[in-house]
Amino acid sequence: MILNRKFLLLFVIAALSLTACGGSADEDSDPNAVGTGAVETLVAGFFATQTAMVTPTPLSTNTSLPTNTFLPTPTTANTIAPLATWTPVVVYYSATANVALVPTVTGTPPTATPNTGALGFGCNNLALVRDVNYPSGTTVKAGETITKTWKVQNTGSCNWEINYALVIIQDENFRSTWSRIGKVVAPGSWAEVSVVLEVPKHDGTFAGSWRLADAGGNAFGATLSVSIVVVE
Repeated sequence: MILNRKFLLLFVIAALSLTACGGSADEDSDPNAVGTGAVETLVAGFFATQTAMVTPTPLSTNTSLPTNTFLPTPTTANTIAPLATWTPVVVYYSATANVALVPTVTGTPPTATPNTGALGFGCNNLALVRDVNYPSGTTVKAGETITKTWKVQNTGSCNWEINYALVIIQDENFRSTWSRIGKVVAPGSWAEVSVVLEVPKHDGTFAGSWRLADAGGNAFGATLSVSIVVVE
């Protein structure tokens, strides 16, 4: 702004100078008119120049926003086909008549365990605990007399009375003798019962078996067996 004022001052001085000079050249002319015209011409030219210098460059015209383009109308070409409908199919099976399903057994079948409960008589029953002596296969000299003993348990629901005794199941090779148990054995208790055997006087393998019986001779419980090898 200060620079513009300086230029204006210089132009005014120059105009006044020209006015003075113009008076001597043409005496017939009006000096005031000539001076005024010169000044107006200089000032107009100056302001025209200044206006061109200070006139701001117009801002660029804003570009209008693009018009929204809508999606095309769905057609057969650009539409996803719907999934096919699944219809379940029911399959019926008919059983074949007169066909027996027999399982195949492999390996050695297990040995059935006897039901000791079925061996009872009344409230009496007996289970073998172990061989006290002469287990199966023991070698014995021919002609000897031995006493075979078993440990047993009262698995019944009543006492064994003192007159309970053994009875023979098989005894073709021994002349066996025995006595009554001689005591009361309560249910769940253990006891030992024995039989005296006369061993045969020749070589061979011999076996025998017995069971405990009540006072009426009714045998019950597990069978008590012996098997020995006799050598001369």
